[in-house]
Amino acid sequence: MMELAQKVIDCCRTLATCTEEPGRTTRTFLSPPMHDVHRHLSGWMRELGMEESIDSAGNLRGVRAGTKKRYAIGSHLDTVPNAGAFDGILGVVMGIALVEALGLSAPAATIEIIGFSEEEGVRFGVPFIGSRATVGTLELTPEMRDAIRAFGLQDAGLPAARLSSETSAYFEFHIEQGPVLESLGLPLGVVDAIAGQSRLTFIFEGKANHAGTTPMHLRHDALAAAAEWILEVERAGLIATAGAIVVEPNAGNVVPGLAKLTLDVRDACDEKRRAAVSKLIQSAQQIGRRRGVAAHYEERLDQAAVSMHPSLTNSLARAVEQSGYVVHHMISGAGHDAMIIAPHFPSAMLFLRSPGGISHHPDEDVLVEDVAAALHVGLELLRNA
Repeated sequence: MMELAQKVIDCCRTLATCTEEPGRTTRTFLSPPMHDVHRHLSGWMRELGMEESIDSAGNLRGVRAGTKKRYAIGSHLDTVPNAGAFDGILGVVMGIALVEALGLSAPAATIEIIGFSEEEGVRFGVPFIGSRATVGTLELTPEMRDAIRAFGLQDAGLPAARLSSETSAYFEFHIEQGPVLESLGLPLGVVDAIAGQSRLTFIFEGKANHAGTTPMHLRHDALAAAAEWILEVERAGLIATAGAIVVEPNAGNVVPGLAKLTLDVRDACDEKRRAAVSKLIQSAQQIGRRRGVAAHYEERLDQAAVSMHPSLTNSLARAVEQSGYVVHHMISGAGHDAMIIAPHFPSAMLFLRSPGGISHHPDEDVLVEDVAAALHVGLELLRNA
């Protein structure tokens, strides 16, 4: 299995050279280098006797017919700018490798491998184009239609991109993109749910004034109010981040009159997440009143959490245990194609350790022994799910 795991890693690194920007990996929705990715993976699929195709949303599909249930295995082929070699694409390559590992005899289930055309949302600011197409929830913009046609596809065939109604389950293998598994010394993690997200913008409006002549007790300092509120964000009791701030007039000798901040809150429990957001809104307003600063907010996103299928997740956990590895359940703080598929088809997700907790960066990596472990688990799951 180590040899096949190394083949997976080598394939991912080769595909990382299919890029819009020489010297770094950038591959957005249906950009020209996606043709090279499709050619490389389609060739491997054909060698394994799979029927391969590209649907009208640009998803690469490969099917190996079986005799019983139908399973889909997938992840995305696009990247963020200046990306690493494994985010998304590892799950697609591992799916093909699992078909190879099953050997020449027909598997018990029909297996469909899907390389989603887009998950990151870089090109048009809309994420999950590929996976939304497979569940029938994609609404094409004129720009998307133009990109599909420029790639040599026909958007009129989009309804045919939907997953077969006979699909019994969807599996996704993905790097963790965080430091938890490494901190625990574990190669794999079973994902129970993908966290819900709240994104808001907060504006603290005070009064700009001369920094040398305005006494401290007479100031209406917007930045000081924002700074106090940021500490409340840190104490919120769940994953919460004030990640960006704009200050006006942003001069060293002027009391700040305005501070504009972003808030990102994530949790697997929507009730807990929304309660935390409500508390942080109240906190901002209380701090503003005490400091003579107006506090306003605008909600940008309220994305509900998505749970993986309980019985399928239990099957995945058993496969991890039966393969000889410690079972660790976890929540994904990042979004994945599985969160689009899960409301429509039973879904399960397995994380692989991210060395250094690094992702969305050229230093992103995986360990060959972890890939081998995930392949063992995948085979166990496909044989017994």
